[in-house]
Amino acid sequence: MVVRWEAYLRVSGWTSEYQSVNNLLRYLKNRKIGSEASRDIYGRAVHAFCLHTGKLPDELVSMKKTDIEKLVEDFCYHKKEGGCSARTVNTTLFMLKTFFKVNGFKGNEKLEVESYHQPARARTRNEYIPTLEEARRMANVAGSLRNRAIILFMLSTGLRNSTLRAVLYGDIKEELEKDTANILIRVHADMKKVVSSACKGNIEYSVFTSQEAAEALQLYVADRRRRLGEIQDQELLFCSEHNRLARRLRGCKPLTSRELQIIVKEAARKAGIKEWMNVVPHCLRKTFESVLRSRLTDGGRLDVKTQEYFMGHILAGSMDTYFDRSKVERMRTQYSRLKFGRATVENKFKVLKAAIARAFEDTGIDPEQVIEEYVKLKSSPKTDHPNISSKIDSDLIIRGGN
Repeated sequence: MVVRWEAYLRVSGWTSEYQSVNNLLRYLKNRKIGSEASRDIYGRAVHAFCLHTGKLPDELVSMKKTDIEKLVEDFCYHKKEGGCSARTVNTTLFMLKTFFKVNGFKGNEKLEVESYHQPARARTRNEYIPTLEEARRMANVAGSLRNRAIILFMLSTGLRNSTLRAVLYGDIKEELEKDTANILIRVHADMKKVVSSACKGNIEYSVFTSQEAAEALQLYVADRRRRLGEIQDQELLFCSEHNRLARRLRGCKPLTSRELQIIVKEAARKAGIKEWMNVVPHCLRKTFESVLRSRLTDGGRLDVKTQEYFMGHILAGSMDTYFDRSKVERMRTQYSRLKFGRATVENKFKVLKAAIARAFEDTGIDPEQVIEEYVKLKSSPKTDHPNISSKIDSDLIIRGGN
């Protein structure tokens, strides 16, 4: 029987019956960001080390420094020989050093265990980053409305595996029901309550979906309602559909990381990608990054700071402090200029909408309403004011020029 690390280390929440583990948890919660994901990964590292040495955590911290160093070196050697990358081993080593540091091994008593050399760009696991065309093909052969929506959602938002699995239906409900072309997705710290690693580093940011992804979401949500009933705001956007779960429970059961990997790999295989085994969810995040770096529908390029923000990265130096995150509609307009491979006519219409949005920026006038009124005036055979449409034309030109 496999014993979970919490049970082995006698952990409940952020406390442990072992004083040494309790010291580590208190450090992670109060001196660091208090991340559940960090708690889990540090706990697993200490657990694995205890199993390897056959000693309990409080026994380990009572040993001599030289004896501990030998045990840590042996543990890291076995992980490296077992196929772990140098980066993984070094990360484990850092966590073990932290465990001993918070238990008094600092200053002259600090552990002196050499880390492994990590060559630049070295990987133990190969990966294949799909092109935009291949990613779109993956969506079209994904096998279900849910899986198609997942692929397009990941492609157009660049969300990490854990973040995507933590998005709730209530997060997108309002804009989805309004048929918004580019739906706002807010990444926030509360997502950690659903999936512990959902908001990496507690970095909150916003991104949007492509129009095609929004349409795929609408089809999926309509089909889900038909099969499973009304969707509550607190239910997950992409939930588990395991047949062993009662229907009323499926909406609150997150997909596992492995389930999402299978969905992506299977879609890559069906899409005819030769290296489909090397396509993982994070690869679609890199495809999204390539879209951000590419030319826009109007031939320009997205500002570098906006690119980094849409990726959920912290901007260098003071740029992060001065980056304006408050103008959601302005960012939505910038996002709408990205090229996700839709028809040329649609891309041209997006350019037109973006131009109108810029023309009426900060005026309080809804650009969508301007377009609707303009179309009505142009298509109307009779009007009491024949010069109105020409006036709108000139206003657009004047505002656009300014």
